[in-house]
Amino acid sequence: MKPSSVAISRRRFVQGTAASVALPLFLPRHVLGDDHNASANEKIRLGAMGIGKMMYGSHLPHFLRTAEVQVVAVCEVDTTRREAGKKRVDDTYGNTSCAAYVDYREMLDRDDIDGVVIATPDHWHAGMILDASAAGKDIYCEKPLTNTLREAKLVMDAVKKSGVIFQTGSQQRSDNNFRYACELVRNGRLGEIKQVMVNVGGPPRPCNLPGEDMEPGLDWDRWLGPAPMREYSSVLSPRGIHNHFPSWRNFMEYGGGGMTDWGAHHFDIAQWGLGMDESGPVEIVGPENPKATNGVKFVYANGVEMIHGGRSGVTFIGTEGELFVNRGQLESTPEDIIKQPIDDDQIHLYRSPRGGHGGHCQDWVDCMISRQQPNCPIEVGARTVAVCHLGNIMYLHREELGDASLKWDPAKWEFVGNDAANRWQDYPYARREGYELSIG
Repeated sequence: MKPSSVAISRRRFVQGTAASVALPLFLPRHVLGDDHNASANEKIRLGAMGIGKMMYGSHLPHFLRTAEVQVVAVCEVDTTRREAGKKRVDDTYGNTSCAAYVDYREMLDRDDIDGVVIATPDHWHAGMILDASAAGKDIYCEKPLTNTLREAKLVMDAVKKSGVIFQTGSQQRSDNNFRYACELVRNGRLGEIKQVMVNVGGPPRPCNLPGEDMEPGLDWDRWLGPAPMREYSSVLSPRGIHNHFPSWRNFMEYGGGGMTDWGAHHFDIAQWGLGMDESGPVEIVGPENPKATNGVKFVYANGVEMIHGGRSGVTFIGTEGELFVNRGQLESTPEDIIKQPIDDDQIHLYRSPRGGHGGHCQDWVDCMISRQQPNCPIEVGARTVAVCHLGNIMYLHREELGDASLKWDPAKWEFVGNDAANRWQDYPYARREGYELSIG
């Protein structure tokens, strides 16, 4: 196959299988090019959306040294970050051919781009996922997957329909420690699981930051996107290249606080260990103090309770022991639980090519080639962030809802018998004109 026909053939394959995504998807590695010395046109061609700390410091360096891919475009609304992203790509490849965009839709219009990596603020995720999947691009999107419950359902349905390969950036799933912990739980080493403690930060708050002089070279309107218009703040969009995670995460217009930030990691592991990747809790119970920012209880149909609180990380509590897991930590009571091997005939969970962030990204690349589902596909990411949003709705709107308990139907994706709660599945305001979601 000629190098110039690689992207077109792949695109036709994805489009042709979109209507039958229930069938196994496989595209031989040689179709996309497996030769480490292959030309750029024979590689998987990627575009990068959002050149902030996560992209500039983690994703770009990884994909730039990944033999199977070629980064060909960057997109960023801040001029300094956009130019820095382009320079990093060009310097790595020794050329000046990396395209730079302000509007990500121009990137998606390119037929020669196979996949996109999304690392923008959370309030942009849903729109970008919907547009990228409609364009037939494979997608790696940072966690938390979306900024509202409704968005999570929309992107889950759209990606499944499109047939593109989607990886949620919940890299703890590619960490051997977390996988082994969940295998121990799933194989009954703790007996019957009764409770799970997950300690992450609390809910977000409305943004009330004071305005500042505008950052030169920043398209502030486009940074805000669907969110309400407000004055510029360097807290939300730090000036130029920065080496910290900005605090837009703390404000409900752009993120979901600690509940969706670290919650998208740790609630994800809890769901994995409980075998609830395709489901979720059926009841959300508020803490006794309606002003509290922890203590929400998630109850599953089998009676297991997951509680927002306890030790930082994830603690599984069973009839025969307890197991605690966090980054770099794995402990159990009794101690010998974590020393037991998982036999060949027992439950083994998905194993990425290697551990950590790099292994998680490589898993997506491998699955772009094989057309198989990766470690954290769209439904897993959507149902994990749903747990986070369910907790936030209880924290933020308990007094308005007038109820300390909400029934949730994870199959129908709705609160049972509570119209007020269902209205909080999305923003309380309309998306700004020009930034509506494109729903096919």
